[in-house]
Amino acid sequence: MTGPNPRWKKRPEGSTWGDWGPDDQLGRMNLVTAEKVKQGIAEVKEGIRFNLNLPLTLPGGNGLNPRRNPPILSPTKRNEPGYEGAENFNIPLTIQNPLFTDVVNDDKVELVLQYSSQWDGFAHVGSQFDLMDNGKPEFCFYNGYRAGYDIVGPVTYSPEGLVLQSHSHGHIGANKLSVCNLAIHAVQGRGVMVDLEKHFGREKRHISYSDLKHVMEADNVIVERGDLLFFHTGFAQALIEMNGNPDPHILHSICCGLDGRDPELLQWITDSGVAALISDNYAVEQLPARDPPGDAAKRPHASMPLHEHALFKVGINLGEIWQLTELAVWLREHKRSRFFVTCPGLNLPGAVGW
Repeated sequence: MTGPNPRWKKRPEGSTWGDWGPDDQLGRMNLVTAEKVKQGIAEVKEGIRFNLNLPLTLPGGNGLNPRRNPPILSPTKRNEPGYEGAENFNIPLTIQNPLFTDVVNDDKVELVLQYSSQWDGFAHVGSQFDLMDNGKPEFCFYNGYRAGYDIVGPVTYSPEGLVLQSHSHGHIGANKLSVCNLAIHAVQGRGVMVDLEKHFGREKRHISYSDLKHVMEADNVIVERGDLLFFHTGFAQALIEMNGNPDPHILHSICCGLDGRDPELLQWITDSGVAALISDNYAVEQLPARDPPGDAAKRPHASMPLHEHALFKVGINLGEIWQLTELAVWLREHKRSRFFVTCPGLNLPGAVGW
């Protein structure tokens, strides 16, 4: 057990809270060291590059998540006298000086940060936990950072959904645990691919520890402490094939995802020492998750158990909707599973995901 922490007296069972110090915000990314970068670089043989980002306009529509809409790209506006509000596209700078020959374009975007390929920061999903060991569960996140103090929204809610406090004045966002920590850490290291589509096709399946063990043994996939673990399911490729006009029914009925209710799988994730879990599907885990077994379904529980385990307890970032098919196929054809990867997050302080 770690020493005293000003934010919590008790940490969740099986968590890593405090293992890297009382103020840690990196979690298992602390294991992505200079040595892991060198291990990743050692996997570079041919110098072939693969883009792992989907276009920001995909998946298209909001059938995957009704709260997440496509980006809106538009020109900025001019403010010179006589041109106030003019759209700043193909604008001659003679409007500033008749001798200027420049023609300029300038644009902006309204963007839902977790619409397309993304990282989940630790402020994305927390839980209700009695971190002060006083019988009063609080809204909190990895390493005991609190809602309303460290992660501030427009309002603070009670567990019943009642508004307790308004934060209409002051900073809104993740003052701690922002996804920008991944950019600051400059994540680079050794990636390891598990090709689930190779074994299960695009069948919708909750991948258990037994399934994962079978695939890794069959493909001779070896995972070591500090590796960035990738799962290829074919989901992002299906989005590309739908060409920005996805069928919501198909979106929610295809491809593999990890079974967050499998305790053996969660324990393996903890014991493996992986620094991150990255997939080309919607949430890394299969959603909706299976119901908890027996009477546990009648007690409070997480709707996204892998998110709770990874983001809240163990400090493992999740990468979602990455485009992995081209890389996975190349690795499959060359009987390889390891590669060098560089994948920093968005350096936008306060953002919870990107």
